[in-house]
Amino acid sequence: MSARSHTRHDPAESSGVEIQLPWWAIALPAVAFAALLLLILNPVDAHAAGSEPVVTHLLERVQETVQRMAL
Repeated sequence: MSARSHTRHDPAESSGVEIQLPWWAIALPAVAFAALLLLILNPVDAHAAGSEPVVTHLLERVQETVQRMAL
């Protein structure tokens, strides 16, 4: 008796699942990328604040908190 050979099906063809992204899932990253690219290309337009940057102040606070918790 001969055994039947099973044919393999490609899972990509048989699944039939189609993924569609909403319009904002493409638009928002594209707009953010364009804004950052413009800032890099023309840094004169990116005006610096006169006082200490907020990010530096925040990182100093985080560092102080971590040091206090380590003691």
